[in-house]
Amino acid sequence: MSVKVHSMLLVAVWMAGTTLALPVIAAEVVAAQKDKAFAPTTLTIKVGDTVEFRNDDPFFHNVFSLSEVKSFDLGSYPKGQSRKVTFDKPGVVEVECAIHSQMHLKITVTP
Repeated sequence: MSVKVHSMLLVAVWMAGTTLALPVIAAEVVAAQKDKAFAPTTLTIKVGDTVEFRNDDPFFHNVFSLSEVKSFDLGSYPKGQSRKVTFDKPGVVEVECAIHSQMHLKITVTP
């Protein structure tokens, strides 16, 4: 067997046993606020994904979470504006609106 063929076989064997690490593309998901409710009311996302909290109501919302997995307070913002949060740990995040107590969103963040 020639050196060239032998080298090609070694490379082929090495590549067969190697898992190529492809970059993971994070997703961006919209959680709208409409009619004093989140739409949808539950989300399942992956670690690294971003949720855009978009206000589609004609009044202010103040989105927040006190969850251990991801704690945040986006402050008050009017119709047409949005705020984004990136989730960096797996677990369940309970999201609410400080202005409208009936608004609840459950986000499950998977590894």
